[in-house]
Amino acid sequence: MQDFSTALWDAYKTYGRRDLPWRILPANPYHILVSEVMLQQTQVPRVIPKYNEFLMKFPSLEALAAAPLADVLKAWNGLGYNRRAKYLWKAAKASDGQLGTTHEQLLGLPGVGPNTAGAILAYAYNQPAIFIETNVRTVYLHWFFKDQTDVPDSAIRALVEQTVDQQNPRKFYWALMDWGTELKRQKSNNHQSKHYTKQSKFEGSRRQIRGQVLKQLAAGQQPVSDDPRLPAVLEDLAKEGLIRLTKQGWTL
Repeated sequence: MQDFSTALWDAYKTYGRRDLPWRILPANPYHILVSEVMLQQTQVPRVIPKYNEFLMKFPSLEALAAAPLADVLKAWNGLGYNRRAKYLWKAAKASDGQLGTTHEQLLGLPGVGPNTAGAILAYAYNQPAIFIETNVRTVYLHWFFKDQTDVPDSAIRALVEQTVDQQNPRKFYWALMDWGTELKRQKSNNHQSKHYTKQSKFEGSRRQIRGQVLKQLAAGQQPVSDDPRLPAVLEDLAKEGLIRLTKQGWTL
């Protein structure tokens, strides 16, 4: 385990990123929540400008909770997976102006799962919480499971528990994020994971149509598309509470 720790900190010296806005100390729990939700399915270069814009518009949990959902969705436009914006908004409303400081409290917030809760504890409060996400998985697969496949997250989690830096878990996870990012640049090993699923093609997908609809509505336009799936997409978005039909037409 000492070899792993040495390699991790060596990698951090080489690849560590000091320019990420959500790593500014002292950590703001609300800022960490926003960054974690944005980063769930979106790459860092796309997140950074939207993160800064979002916090300019909604600088606190209270500001986000008080905002209309339509404004939140407009601010989110361009990041995709817009249900994340609604969950973030609902979490702000449920938080009463302050995020919890325990795993159980954080799990009580809409849209916050075990890994997001663990990340908030580590990054916001410097607690040695255990969580797994794609970069964490990449590093442990690379170091401990080089030629293995079908590796379960339970095996990775056990190793994270053994190796997490109890004194500075925040920096420990920063190092994992940055090393994992570099390893994925070299060669992705996610296929070794038992939980690996290949993301479906975006071009021509329902996800693309959903994004186009929300972009058009955010611009004050009505959804227009020749795709026969548009009515079903509109119905789905309405059921999810992301859009609604008024006498004037569809709106956020």
